[in-house]
Amino acid sequence: MEVLINNQNEPPSLLKAAHRPAGNWVILKLEGVRSNRSAIGARVRLTAGGRTQIDEVRSGGSYLSQNDFRLHFGLGRATRIKRVEIDWPSGQRQVERGIDGNRIVTIRETSAPVP
Repeated sequence: MEVLINNQNEPPSLLKAAHRPAGNWVILKLEGVRSNRSAIGARVRLTAGGRTQIDEVRSGGSYLSQNDFRLHFGLGRATRIKRVEIDWPSGQRQVERGIDGNRIVTIRETSAPVP
């Protein structure tokens, strides 16, 4: 992973990982339909490997900067995600199951009710 940091009155800093970190991962890119297209404000609860993590799509961050709208989750030894629950800004709740790890996954807001 690389991180670019904009510094005030100085050139930007580029941070690079010297080695590949251990463990599995998934990056979720949410796409709103009824909600805003960037899914800003969507709250995600991800369960994998017996653990649950929560994150939210945010915009901004600080002066002249922008967050990545994608959500990055570390999965440890888990290779498959048991459940992803998304609370969209529209009020819709969506559940996805059985997503494989180690990839970028786009999830589009649906209008199907959750059982």
